Parts: sequence; structure tokens; C-alpha cells
Amino acid sequence: MLNKKIYFLPLIFLLLTENIYAEIKSLKNNKTNVRLGPDISYPIKWKYEKKYLPVQIIDRHYNWRKIKDFDNDTGWVHISQLSNKKTVISTEENVLVFNKPTIFSQPVRKLSQNYSLILKKCLVNWCKVKNKNVIGWVQKDKLWGKFGN
Repeated sequence: MLNKKIYFLPLIFLLLTENIYAEIKSLKNNKTNVRLGPDISYPIKWKYEKKYLPVQIIDRHYNWRKIKDFDNDTGWVHISQLSNKKTVISTEENVLVFNKPTIFSQPVRKLSQNYSLILKKCLVNWCKVKNKNVIGWVQKDKLWGKFGN
């Protein structure tokens, strides 16, 4: 009986620590350098040129965060480049934005894949989103980003 408890404790620890890094932030600026490691001495891996892109924090090192985006690309950014603003992106082409949270309401716009939006609120299956070009409701399963608190 004691041996089962010993194996169970590390599993609980792994699950708890994974949740610490499972937080989602968004990019604060229109241009963000992503580096190979957690310091400015590391070379730039690529640059994001999309404000409000949601990214998942998967590791931490002092003031640096290792991030993963919707396409599972990873790299390091400084915390000054991240925001707590709740944002989402469309996960496929031709995602419809509706007037109301029902497919029977008037479509407002069609979104391309990886289209960034600010999240206003979510219901069970729908989220109200906006940016400077559109405001309306999108089916939740067509979005990726920060839905919770």
C-alpha cells in the first residue's frame, strides 16, 4: 500500500506544476522577437508581426517566458512583450462571425485562419469577439486562446 502512495505523489506534483505553465497570454506589440533562449544574447529565431496573438507559457526563466503558439512553434520572449489581455485566434479558414450567438442569425464577416481577436465574453458554445474591423459572435470550437479568467 505504501509503494502505491509513493508513485502517486510524483504524478500529482507533475499535474500541478504543468498547470502553472499552462497559462495563456497575448503579444503586446505589433512586432515581437522570439529568441532561441532566455536572454538577448541568444539569436532571434523569428519575429511575430501580429498584436494580440495568443500564446501559451510553457516554461519560465527569470523575466523570460518560453511560449508556444497555435501552430506549436516555440521560442523565448521577454515578459515585457506579453499582455494579460484575453485574446483568441481563428483556427481555420472561413470562420463566420455572427450578429448573435446562433447560426440562424445574420453573418457579419468571414475570418481567415489565425485572425486575432479580443475576447469580450463566452457562453457555453459561443464567444463574443472584436477588433478594429469586426464585432460579433463566433463558435467557440473555431477559436484558440484564453477563454477563462
